[in-house]
Amino acid sequence: MRLFRSSGVIGIAESTLDFALEASAQTHPNEYMGLLRGEDARSLGLDEDGTVITDVLVIPGTTSNPVSATVKTNMIPNDMRAQGSIHSHPNGVLRPSDADLATFGKGTVHIIIGAPYGPDDWEAFDQEGEVRDLRVLDIDIPDAEDRFFDFTQDDIDAELDYDLYDDAEGDERADRGGER
Repeated sequence: MRLFRSSGVIGIAESTLDFALEASAQTHPNEYMGLLRGEDARSLGLDEDGTVITDVLVIPGTTSNPVSATVKTNMIPNDMRAQGSIHSHPNGVLRPSDADLATFGKGTVHIIIGAPYGPDDWEAFDQEGEVRDLRVLDIDIPDAEDRFFDFTQDDIDAELDYDLYDDAEGDERADRGGER
């Protein structure tokens, strides 16, 4: 298993979507906003490749009002499992605004939840703001404590070997008078 893996998002865990719907309702009439993280589908017992959205990260210092939500970007963790964003539109409109589209550049899935925050009051979008399919998956998600360090020493060694290889290439270029 690689620490830094990339694969397509195949769905969202039902419990994760339920959490976001409830958080949006509790934040109403203000917008709710969070970032989406995912886990490898196979590690969750699915027999397919890809990533399943399993977590909503609520970033400290996020502020919101009835028409916008602002995340303090300096508080976003360096997490390679980040898949996109999720936020609510208290007015119920399930289309991205121009401001939303400006934030869709990072990540591959962006979810908008609209009032009244029922199970069908949401839509998923790609980076360009086009509607995309996102299955809701009834899966068991391991406890966060069990997933926090979801890599082995072999994974760390493999990443360090990769970094050392990159450094060795840089040293070779420097020896030949090239830039590192």
